[in-house]
Amino acid sequence: MRCEYDVSRRRACNVIKMNRSSYYYKTSRDEQLALRIRIKEIAATRVRYGYKRIYVLLRREGWKVNHKRVHRLYKLDGLGLRHKKPKRHICAVNRILSPIVTATNECWSMDFVADQLFNGRRIRALTIVDNFSRECLNITADHSLKG
Repeated sequence: MRCEYDVSRRRACNVIKMNRSSYYYKTSRDEQLALRIRIKEIAATRVRYGYKRIYVLLRREGWKVNHKRVHRLYKLDGLGLRHKKPKRHICAVNRILSPIVTATNECWSMDFVADQLFNGRRIRALTIVDNFSRECLNITADHSLKG
């Protein structure tokens, strides 16, 4: 589809001060298809292997390849290891939404708060808060409050 503002390639390259040979350049680099296939095979059979272990296996098999190329091809094919989520985030997924509060004294929350005194002794406080008014109804503080 041509537009009324089409400019020739020669003129466009001239305007942006680019060599036309750079515009028409076609890469002749080998895509290393055989190496990419072998990396995918190793990654499929050994799921927990990262690119460094795959690099070692390739070298043992006789491939003349360095670790930077293996890393580039490994990332290019999207074979990065998937990291597990920390267990502390699992409970947040299953959390039930809190009910919508419309008046005071409908819903309260309580939580333990901890701090440390100047002499190093720990102090814990149990706080009870009204969810609607955000008013603190009670605070109980002690050195040895148990959960």
